Amino acid sequence: MTDSANRTAAAAVSGVGIVLDAVTKRYPGQQEPAVDAVSMTMPAGEIVVLVGPSGCGKTTTMRMINRLIEPTSGTVTIDGRDAAEIDPDRLRRGIGYSIQQAGLFPHMTVARNIATVPGLIGWDRKRIAARTDEMLELVGLDPGTYRRRYPRQLSGGQQQRVGVARALAADPPILLMDEPFGAVDPITRGLLQDELLRLQAELGKTIVFVTHDFNEAVKLGDRIAVLGDRSRILQYDRPAAILADPADETVAGFAGSDAALKQLTLTRIREVTLGECATVTEDAPVAVARTAIGDGARALVLDTAGRPLRWITTADLAHADSVGGAGTAAETLSAESTLQEGLAALLGDRNATAVVTGPDGKYAGLVTIDTLVGHLAGLRTEPGTGTATDVPA
Repeated sequence: MTDSANRTAAAAVSGVGIVLDAVTKRYPGQQEPAVDAVSMTMPAGEIVVLVGPSGCGKTTTMRMINRLIEPTSGTVTIDGRDAAEIDPDRLRRGIGYSIQQAGLFPHMTVARNIATVPGLIGWDRKRIAARTDEMLELVGLDPGTYRRRYPRQLSGGQQQRVGVARALAADPPILLMDEPFGAVDPITRGLLQDELLRLQAELGKTIVFVTHDFNEAVKLGDRIAVLGDRSRILQYDRPAAILADPADETVAGFAGSDAALKQLTLTRIREVTLGECATVTEDAPVAVARTAIGDGARALVLDTAGRPLRWITTADLAHADSVGGAGTAAETLSAESTLQEGLAALLGDRNATAVVTGPDGKYAGLVTIDTLVGHLAGLRTEPGTGTATDVPA
């Protein structure tokens, strides 16, 4: 079973199924349809990624789910109901929507942005306030710090987190995400992807995610729909199946010549057996830190909440009065990071070691090159691992 399948099985599914049946969109004056007879089933509680080149119709296809764009023909069924028979405002209030650059209302505070849909559907103030704080905590932002800020006072990554919080505020079963992380830097993008996977593991929503980045699709998707012109489906399958057996040359082009390397994105760091190291808290006496290092090369300094800060060596403590401030910064990886991201981090560390943190940011263990090599070697000895037939429908 792939990691994405494990993730879906582990989550308490709160999403609902979506079925597109010959969905088509024609615009007046255009000879060819923008979307031509797309049919696919999106299972409840999974992340389905629509990936394809710019202008292929993937965003149009997604927007027909919540009727921001009305289909010309065909049927969109949500949890067994024809979406065309649901009042469009009611339909949209029951579907979360997150876009690139967050799409926050600039004149509203963070709290008011998040409260938008709950307010529209009639929640009382007390319930809205509690839900706002809950959503901020869920996406890793302190309510006391960010509740009263305006979008202009946030970084790009923080804006995207607020955008996701707003989309989830009314607890919709479906979340539509239109290239939500495309406008942030690569490091922040990776962190936001990890955050989305963490949230999905907790919430089990049905997420339809649009991107043109195949690496992002492989990392996030339980299933990937590779689209061609007019949203024609070139291949719709689990990431492992697409990487192992692309349907045609176009799909193979998306997968790239490094398709084998992309297989590393199908496994999370949390699936690897982690190592351990000596640790010491930043408020510990220097003598305690020296004892912790012992015969080892170094120890990891943690803050009082157990989050990693720095590496220290005996030399760092030679003239130090306290552990606080001594040593060099420790590079960290989220437990949700992929093996590919882990490998990149290890290659950039002179000790080929990375510190792994759990969902709460606390120290969870170490990963090394030997750890990854051993894990991959184990996968190669397991019969059938990574084949399409191993992935349940």
